Amino acid sequence: MKRIGMLTSGGDCQALNAAMRGVVKGLSENVKELEVYGFNNGYKGLIYGDYRLLTSADFSGILTKGGTILGSSRQPFKLMRVPDENGLDKVEAMKQTYHKLNLDCLVILGGNGTQKTANLLREEGLNVIHLPKTIDNDIYGTDVTFGFQSAINVATDAIDCIHTTAASHNRVFIVEVMGHKVGWLTLYAGVAGGADIILLPEIPYDINKVVEAIDKRTKAGKGFTILAVAEGAISKEDAALSKKEYKVKKKNYQYPSVSYEIAEQIEKASGTEVRVTVPGHTQRGGSPCPYDRVLCTRLGAAAAQAIIEEDYGYMIAMINGKTKRVPLGDVAGKLKVVDPECQMIQEAKEIGISFGD
Repeated sequence: MKRIGMLTSGGDCQALNAAMRGVVKGLSENVKELEVYGFNNGYKGLIYGDYRLLTSADFSGILTKGGTILGSSRQPFKLMRVPDENGLDKVEAMKQTYHKLNLDCLVILGGNGTQKTANLLREEGLNVIHLPKTIDNDIYGTDVTFGFQSAINVATDAIDCIHTTAASHNRVFIVEVMGHKVGWLTLYAGVAGGADIILLPEIPYDINKVVEAIDKRTKAGKGFTILAVAEGAISKEDAALSKKEYKVKKKNYQYPSVSYEIAEQIEKASGTEVRVTVPGHTQRGGSPCPYDRVLCTRLGAAAAQAIIEEDYGYMIAMINGKTKRVPLGDVAGKLKVVDPECQMIQEAKEIGISFGD
């Protein structure tokens, strides 16, 4: 008998169900007796013993279903060692739930914070397998995370739709793409959607350079400009501030987001009318794209094989087109950011895309 637990933690994405399905199908085909316990709402379910025994029916027809059948929640890693309002030791509670169910392994699907807690549980002696989920593609040690390509599709579609109205009204449009700390999603969606200016957290922008890029297009007879702006985009002035100074500025911030600040600056500098569009959580929603369905099926099958071999403590990564087991201790807590000097950035610049630097 194999007993495994599964949970999805952090922000949701389109391909969580597909990944869980891959794991369970991989185990079901190779294990005679199997019990799968699903923890509701991420680590919260593991902490408070909120779980249910899942059956094959739960995993039928969910390859194309977005979101997560288990629900999710954000449980900050920095608070995992902090007792809850009733004094409960969260780490000990998770261990007790694990041992109470006599689990052979805990399969955890999530992003960076989720991964750090998964590694913590590994250090506490639990058998853990992590599957890398995030639309930001910022998990170190894997070429791609599931959810990323699906989010690219949604963000690109938003930029595509903006193009027609921008061209019709000869306006400057800003499309704000998700990504607080890294700009992978904005970079890929911006290039795919034909954005003229792309602003990323990794490349602090000079608003004067942004305005120059818009003026250059106007003088060339192009009446509109599309900016793909990461929600974590930062100006050179703000990037030069200390963490304390920047925190004070954000506390007194008068704009809904950086895109609105950029829009106001462009209007003041050039007199050009600017509109802001924020696709927001639509980028996490809908069905997983075919690429993510394949990726999740492969990652899930590879996770199942690791469980069958009782080889625990790994993240299942995709590297050079092949699944690989990467030790959690080697990657937890590390962030994969966009290299400003990378080939893709240079190629984008070669075709005239401005990064505001």
